[in-house]
Amino acid sequence: MTQQQQDTMITWIGLCAGEIWRYLDSHAGSASLKDLYSGISAPEDTILMAAGWLGREGFILIDGNLPNPQIKLNPKPPSRVS
Repeated sequence: MTQQQQDTMITWIGLCAGEIWRYLDSHAGSASLKDLYSGISAPEDTILMAAGWLGREGFILIDGNLPNPQIKLNPKPPSRVS
């Protein structure tokens, strides 16, 4: 994979993470993974990578196991100090 391809992939994952955030915010902060698959126009693997990134950063909570865990906005997300 070239650097340009890697940068493009990271950008798409970041954009998808924003879509996940907006989707959850507009659905009372919670949705199943299957709901995200049907509600966000992105490939399933991109949704999984974006959800994993949001979870690792502490912005969402993932409750349950595949194939259909519940994804929730973290009510106490980490504070970011710049």
